[in-house]
Amino acid sequence: MADFFQNGVINTLQKLKERPLGEMDAELQSISRRRGMVLLLPALFSEFETPSMPRIIDELKGIKYLSKIVLSLDRANGKQFHEAREKMSVLPAEVKIVWHDGPRMEKLYKDLRKNAFDLGMQGKGRSVWMTLGYILSQGGVYAIALHDCDIVNYNREIVSRLFYPVVHPAMDIEFSKGYYARVTDKLYGRVTRLFFTPLIRTLKRILGYNHFLEFLDSFRYALSGEFALITPLARGIRISPTWGLEVSLLSEVYQHTTVNRVCQVEITEFYEHKHQPLSKDKPNEGLLRMASDIAKALLRVLSEDGIVMSQSFFRTLSTAYIQESRVAIEKYHALSLMNGLAYDRNSEIEAVEAFTGCLAIAMKEFTKNPVGIPMLPAWVRVEAAIPDFADRIAEAVELDNR
Repeated sequence: MADFFQNGVINTLQKLKERPLGEMDAELQSISRRRGMVLLLPALFSEFETPSMPRIIDELKGIKYLSKIVLSLDRANGKQFHEAREKMSVLPAEVKIVWHDGPRMEKLYKDLRKNAFDLGMQGKGRSVWMTLGYILSQGGVYAIALHDCDIVNYNREIVSRLFYPVVHPAMDIEFSKGYYARVTDKLYGRVTRLFFTPLIRTLKRILGYNHFLEFLDSFRYALSGEFALITPLARGIRISPTWGLEVSLLSEVYQHTTVNRVCQVEITEFYEHKHQPLSKDKPNEGLLRMASDIAKALLRVLSEDGIVMSQSFFRTLSTAYIQESRVAIEKYHALSLMNGLAYDRNSEIEAVEAFTGCLAIAMKEFTKNPVGIPMLPAWVRVEAAIPDFADRIAEAVELDNR
């Protein structure tokens, strides 16, 4: 049985029993008459060529409370766009595809750059941001949920459990973050287990009490790609175009709402998706690039909060992180033994050594340029600079989908 313990500063909504999914969906369908819900699916076309996307589409056929499903499609040519649209057409909800490689969207990106908006490079962060802009241009949307499209063991309950706390009128929640166990015959989630959480706890030891660090440390899976939020909150937040997307999102949520209106919800017991490679000799790829981007985003956020970081601070941070990560390895070794899971202590130590290198790279780049890659602007700012942009993005998506 799952625990019901509440730790940290946010509300944790565990899965204590197998509640009938039809019961929850019936409630959501009733709520949807007053509070429109839109599901955002960020996907590369290549994910349609894996078992994950067909399963997701098949599961989504059973959802009746969504007012719209918006596919944020990246890395797709014209033929692939039409193929994705055909595959998505079987869903009962209205489906729109934001085709980021299409000429209409490329023109909008160009117009944003002409107005001095730095959009960074193509990637998940930018495509999610632009698709949020499209959804916010639509009327009647109360809440937006997002999940990745590489989930091997997908179940539509993920969507229901993300939306439920945000849209239920008896809950005063503005943002919900999904969590789950990354485990099969062994533990996964190395960036969270061996880098992010030990780094947060190291910073807490060095800096003393810091409410934002307590906030981050309250999440059981801070780097999960699944969340839901109300549209007024979505309109006012910035996000990072890099792998620092999740950290930047949590920082913006922290700044724009109260912790009492934030929750984490157990969306599934186990979660299986594609695993990023960890190659020590390729710091700009896979998990190592992810770790570097996360560290840079975290350092930038802390500096914005007034934390002064000198070279002596960075030296202490490096050595203290190594010690904290060693403690984490011992904990996960014991957890694996208790559950009969395979555990390669040597590969875990090697991962920490690689992550230590990522932290060094992040600190060096932060010292040279504390701002780093600019955050993608809040949509309230875009609308102030280009008053008709919402109409233009809505028209572009509509024309692409005819």
